[in-house]
Amino acid sequence: MSEDVWSEQDTTPDAVEAALRELLHRRHADNPSLIPARVLNLVVVAAQDWKGEIQNRLERVGRYRASRTILCAVEEGRDTLDAVMVMSYDEAPGGTLGVIHEKVELDVGPEHLQRLDTIVDPVLAAELPTMLWSPHGFRDAVRALLPMTDVVLLDSDEHEPDGVTLSRAAELLDQVYVVDLAWLRTTPWRERLAASFDPPDRRPALAHLKEVRVRHHPASAPSAALLAGWLATRLGWDPEPFSQEGEERSARLRTGDDGPVRVILEPFDQQAPGLAGVTVSWDGCSLSLDRGPGGLSAREVLSDGRELDWRVLGASRGEGGILGEGVRQALLRDATYGPALRAALELCP
Repeated sequence: MSEDVWSEQDTTPDAVEAALRELLHRRHADNPSLIPARVLNLVVVAAQDWKGEIQNRLERVGRYRASRTILCAVEEGRDTLDAVMVMSYDEAPGGTLGVIHEKVELDVGPEHLQRLDTIVDPVLAAELPTMLWSPHGFRDAVRALLPMTDVVLLDSDEHEPDGVTLSRAAELLDQVYVVDLAWLRTTPWRERLAASFDPPDRRPALAHLKEVRVRHHPASAPSAALLAGWLATRLGWDPEPFSQEGEERSARLRTGDDGPVRVILEPFDQQAPGLAGVTVSWDGCSLSLDRGPGGLSAREVLSDGRELDWRVLGASRGEGGILGEGVRQALLRDATYGPALRAALELCP
């Protein structure tokens, strides 16, 4: 991987844009087989103190990295704009095409946030969808950038320092498409639950579910609520607000079929954010999925008392892959997230 670097202190957005054009022109003149990636803009607004951590997370997205990433690092007391631009590319052998990715780092101050659109707009790659990620809050920046944003990336499991919650996700969903990392953490569980009841002889059991128990990291109650909301919307259950029972939260949801189903959210001590396990029970049977090394551990108890155990390999991308999947989702549309989010808000008002 080769890189071209440009930097300037106390600069302007126009100067950054001109430097981008100049570097692209020079690189393409030197090697016509190099072309700039033109799929997605990613704008990140983060606290200066966490800039290194955010950069590390962006490095781990792998092949899903954005065409042009613009990282705005907010530093208290700053009133000038500093910029660093890195253009990275592989010199493709034999005349084959190589792809250029661009990363722009802008050091800004709090006074820039209300008009951050005037700083970012000249630097965006034209005519591409733009994803916005503000992991540390900065609501003024989000409001300024929202009119030029197509997709907002957020994490409903994150509560510091600005308290991004399910209600914030619903508010944004009324304006743009939302990719929620808390929702993406439930993907392996949703896929395996759906697959477990997909065989025709198993589907009638869905109408006889008695209990759903969702075990989750103590800070990942939104992920658990989203899974419960997904089940409610897909199976036609009427959401009822959860009540607190010690550390657990539970509710009896009306199903219209075989009586109510009890849904329980149970905190579980684990390092990784997201879900730790799910157990569904019906007519003397149960199916449990639990996080384990290399995938999910599955256990099924049959009506005759027999127990079956197996492992679902590679079921999770791991926390390192969640952000990359979030960037990929900017170009997709998940029709099930919105209904699940609304149901989760009814469960957790």
